Amino acid sequence: MADATSTSRRPETESRGRSIALWVLQVLLALQFLAAGSAKLFGDQAMVDMFADIGAGQWFRYLTGTLEVAGAVGLLIPVLSGLAALCLSILMTCATITTIAVLGDAPWMPLAVLAFCVVAAWGRWPKTVALLDRVRGKGD
Repeated sequence: MADATSTSRRPETESRGRSIALWVLQVLLALQFLAAGSAKLFGDQAMVDMFADIGAGQWFRYLTGTLEVAGAVGLLIPVLSGLAALCLSILMTCATITTIAVLGDAPWMPLAVLAFCVVAAWGRWPKTVALLDRVRGKGD
């Protein structure tokens, strides 16, 4: 009997452990994106120079910083966390491509952040689907 009880609790424990791991990941990602976005928005010289090298104009720095800060906040709101991680994955895919193709730098940092965003997006996929269904009116 003891085995049946411990077995019946295992999925709940794994689910809870998975949820805690995802929240830890999301908080760490939120801190990273808040720092990176703030550096862009407040005109850190390294960010100004990098976006000058990209050649799209400083407006693009402000847009990117705003998206990063918004994504950081979204990662911390349960109903938005999956969608925020998905959007940040797209942003980091673009950052990786830009790092390689435009800046000619090694893509390891944006690739690492992208990988963590993908893990968070995948882990919160059911929440993302539920949110999109509600928006489309299918959740009633």
